[in-house]
Amino acid sequence: MLLITRKVIIMMSLLLVATVSAQEKSTKDSISSVLKEKLELALKAEKELMKEEIIKINEQVENNEISKERAGVLKKEIANKYAVRIKEKTNIISNSKVGKNNDVQIHFYGKKLFKIMRKNDSIKKKPRKKDFRTYSGIVFATGGNSLLKEGESLNDFDYTSAKSNFYEIGLGFKTRVFKESNWLRFGYGMSLQYNNIGFKANQYLVRNNNITSLQIHPYHLKKSKIRITNLVVPLTLEFGTSEKINKGDYSIFSNYQKFKFVIGGYVGVRLGTIQKLKYNIDGHSEKVKVRNSYNMNNFVYGLSAGIAYNSIGLYTKYDLNPLFSSPNAKQNVISLGLKFELF
Repeated sequence: MLLITRKVIIMMSLLLVATVSAQEKSTKDSISSVLKEKLELALKAEKELMKEEIIKINEQVENNEISKERAGVLKKEIANKYAVRIKEKTNIISNSKVGKNNDVQIHFYGKKLFKIMRKNDSIKKKPRKKDFRTYSGIVFATGGNSLLKEGESLNDFDYTSAKSNFYEIGLGFKTRVFKESNWLRFGYGMSLQYNNIGFKANQYLVRNNNITSLQIHPYHLKKSKIRITNLVVPLTLEFGTSEKINKGDYSIFSNYQKFKFVIGGYVGVRLGTIQKLKYNIDGHSEKVKVRNSYNMNNFVYGLSAGIAYNSIGLYTKYDLNPLFSSPNAKQNVISLGLKFELF
């Protein structure tokens, strides 16, 4: 009986293979090696399932549960069932596509079911937005400082403008306010401000409790100045039209060859203050650095304005907050210089 069973299985397998052999051959010739391997595994799995069902029918014949005539009918039905199943799986795999990144896309009768990405596939970059409304860049400014004191003119000050200057560096952003026009832009960012104030007449800054004053140093000072470091957030409005430039998959508005006017302000905090002194004692040069708040206000806020052409322009800022806290005299820092925008 075992010999008869083996013969039946072989005959049914040959019948099944003959039913789909033409399609299988054409499929293997037209698909990649990756899909050929998948097809062979699928066919092998179906043949094993068919083999198990035929063995069960033969066992039923041996146990006199069904007749040989009935077994023959059931075996033909099994053969037809697996022929259809193999045909469907062959269609699915033969319609699979290997993508440009070697990803396998499984299709069924022209419709994509799912896609299998390989680990080594390169991820495609997202296209840039066609409407590029926000720009970013480095902002740098430098110039001179002065102090404005109530009831005094510039000539009455104890500070020298020749030794007073400022530096500002930060990251800036500009966003076009209107979708189809660039005549108005909103500016924002974050910057570090370094304000240097130089003293004249051999004076230096002294703190006595909540009072800060200038006093005469016992030695001849070659250098006497303070440096105030602020971290601020500038907020501005920028006016000025510009040309729209098409870059293919996106567009920009150029700020070159155009004048622009800027008004706004800034808010921030004082990070620290340091006083630098340099003088000679018995022929030896001494350098002294003192870190102290000197009763200066910790909160900083002010106004700014400017006019620019291309990436360079005139820039002015004015601290609305007094430099020193009450009860010291009100003195405000004002600056004028050049600003560079590397956008």
